[in-house]
Order: sequence, then C-alpha cells, then structure tokens
Amino acid sequence: MRTWNRLWLTGALVLGVPLGFPAPAGAAPLTVTPPQITVQEYRLGNGLQVLLQENHTVPAVSVEVWYHVGSKNERKGRSGFAHLFEHLMFKGSENVGPEEHKNFVAAIGGRYNATTDFDRTRYFQAFPSNYLERVLWMEADRMHSLDVSEANFHSERDVVKEERRLRIDNPPFGRLFEVVLANTFTTHPYKILPIGSIADLDAATIEDVRDFYRLYYVPNNASLVISGDFDAAQAKSWIEKYFGPIAKGQAIPREIPQEPAQTAERRVTDHDSRTPLPAVILAFHAPREADKDIYSLLVASNILSAGESSRLYRKMVYEQQSALEAGGQSITLEDPGVFYFFSIMQQGHTAEEGEKALQEEIERLKTQPVSTAELEKSKNQLIAGLVFGRETDLDRSNAIGHAAVILGDWKLVNSQLAEYQKVTAADVQAVAAKYFRAENRTVLYMLPEAAKKEGKP
Repeated sequence: MRTWNRLWLTGALVLGVPLGFPAPAGAAPLTVTPPQITVQEYRLGNGLQVLLQENHTVPAVSVEVWYHVGSKNERKGRSGFAHLFEHLMFKGSENVGPEEHKNFVAAIGGRYNATTDFDRTRYFQAFPSNYLERVLWMEADRMHSLDVSEANFHSERDVVKEERRLRIDNPPFGRLFEVVLANTFTTHPYKILPIGSIADLDAATIEDVRDFYRLYYVPNNASLVISGDFDAAQAKSWIEKYFGPIAKGQAIPREIPQEPAQTAERRVTDHDSRTPLPAVILAFHAPREADKDIYSLLVASNILSAGESSRLYRKMVYEQQSALEAGGQSITLEDPGVFYFFSIMQQGHTAEEGEKALQEEIERLKTQPVSTAELEKSKNQLIAGLVFGRETDLDRSNAIGHAAVILGDWKLVNSQLAEYQKVTAADVQAVAAKYFRAENRTVLYMLPEAAKKEGKP
C-alpha cells in the first residue's frame, strides 16, 4: 500500500520540460479554463456523504471511500492505528474473503489501493463501469463487518512494523521527516508520523483496535465518491440498498490539541548512525490548507525548492557545489501544517554552511520581488499539475474527496485554478515575510553519529 510518505526529493515535469532546464524568458501564464466539475451531493439517513460525478467519456468508473480519520485522531500511546487499518481493510469481511476485494478488482482489469495520511484514510478503485454494483457491495460489506480478528491484527501489525523499518528506520535520512515533525510541533498530534512507532504498535491490544474501528469506520464519518460512466439514479438505488442499512455510529470526537503559536526560534541537533552526511532543515509553521494564503505560499515554495531549476538547488548544488541535494516540502493539512527547506551537504561541507545558504535565499525572497519569469514558471507548474491531475475518473474522484473531507467543501475543486492564476509577485513577497520569520522557525541539524563522538554540536 502507498501510505503517508510525503518526502519527495525527486524532480518533476513542467509542461513537458524537465526542471533541470531553465524556463523560456518571459513565459506567459497558463490561461486554461478546464470544464467545471459537476457533483450531485446528498447524505443517507445514517450520515454517509455521497458525491456523484457522471462522466461518460469512457466505460470506466472510480469508487472511493474517504474515512475522516488519520493519525491525528489516534490517542497517545496508540499511534499507527489509521495506517494499520489501511492493511486490515483488505483482510476480509462477513461476505468477502481475505484479499478477495483487491483480487476481484485486479481480475477485471481495475486498479485499487489505499493511502493513509494525518487527516484521512482513502480507499479507492477504478474499473470497468459494468461492475459498479459489485464494488459498492464490497465496500459496504467491509464498512459494516470488517474481520478484525486476533490473527489479522497480529499479521498486519508485523507487516506495518516491517514497513516502518524499511521506510524510516533503516534508509539513510529515513528519519528526516520524522525529525522535522517531532521538533516543529510540540502539542498537535501532527508531531507523530502516521506510520506510528513500533513501541506503540507492540503495546496495542485487539480491543484497542476494535474500539478504533467501531468509532471511526462508520457511515457518519465517511464520504463515498463515484466518478465516471454510471447512471446516477441507478447508483443511488444501489447505494441505498447496500450502505443504507449500516447503522450510524456515535458522534465522532474532534477535540484535537491545537499547536500554540511559536514565539522564538528553536534549534535542535539530531545524531544518527544512518545519517551519512550533514543535513540542515529550516521548518516553518504554515496555515491550514483551506487558508487562502496557501496558494501564494505554494508559489513561493516552488520558486525556492521545486526541482533542479529552483533557487536553492541552483545555488547550493550547481553554483556553490556545497550540497548533494537541496529542496523543500509543503505539508498542507486540515489543521495548520509546515513548510520546510533542507540541504544535504557534500563531504567536507558543514550544516552551518547549509543553514547560511538556505537563510540567504529565504531572505532574498522576502526582501526582493521575484521576476516575472520565475513567478510564471512556478504558477505554470502548479496549474499544470492541477489540470493534468483531473484527467481521469480516479483523478477527479480524488480531487472531489480531498476538497470535501480536508477543505470542507467539494466545490473548491472548481476555484483552485483561479486562485493560483491570481497570485502576484507582491503576494509571494508578502507571504514569505509573514511565515518565514525567525520566531516561526525551527532549525534542525541532522549529523552523523561520528560527529557526536567528536564533540561537534
């Protein structure tokens, strides 16, 4: 299963041009106007949100179920439960055997998977549209009768623990994102990765797991999204038939400890035997994804850190040749998230050098307006990603579900492009000054274990 991992260190494409090449000078902004996405929205009596988007271009359909539960909803000492359920949900239910759900989708030529994040868990499949009723029945079956057995719990817990070792504990810099979160957040549950800790998974009991399922995997905490080639009236009939009888769950607790405002710079040094080279990270608190500032912030972040033509990469990797890698990541979430910029230094170069170079580029963004070419390149990247990310039924159902669950309104899928198009150089400078402040900054050094033995900070 693809899960929560957001540490993307690779390049991307901008309008078919690799990021390693400069954009043409004075590139005009994209002025595309894709068709509006039309959605029928309603709720069943048990609280299930239903979002239907008909599109008869090809005889295929996408079905997604979004559960509004992620790692931020886990109680202290029981991290990793939302991700554990990503695995358990394929282990069978009252009328569907273990692995039968995904095997069926694969057998009819479809795609399936699930992803876990801080705020939600998403289950999806895309397949020929004549199988829609069967897939709706399978999704309803695991919503009301998942097989949360002792055997399934123990086997999938072992799988998740091994996944953590492979993704986090063993690779070089595998803990980088974990170190960022643990030190940027002091109170909010975002400080813990969705994959959780091995100690918490070991401490969990079968009753803990069953309680989590009974509380969160209920229709009043779920959104069903269907996009593609189907008849809405027929789909509504099947949805009522299979999902309607499922009992409504109790009210979902939403009392999440909120992160207090940071008022002074924090500095942290982490030593790790699997950190082969010095690394430095500058992390800043950012607003929630639904905040209008996010559009300008993402443009600013792209200018600094998106790919090999970004300011940070050009300066530190190409010009100074002091860093092996330089970039950044925007973690935009339902609650306020984090922007961080990083550099992994070359042998013989220090984290202090990296911090100085990162700070200089961030300050330049705050004090000098970006050029027209840089601004339009960054906006074109984001707009192109948005447009190309709505091409398939699966793309559209994902966009609709994300807007409905994380942003609070599915209609925002039709306004995001215009928001990016409106961003100006002055907007970029304003949000950089607003959020990339010293008192909102956490400076993190990740150093080899040998540096600690040598007495280096």
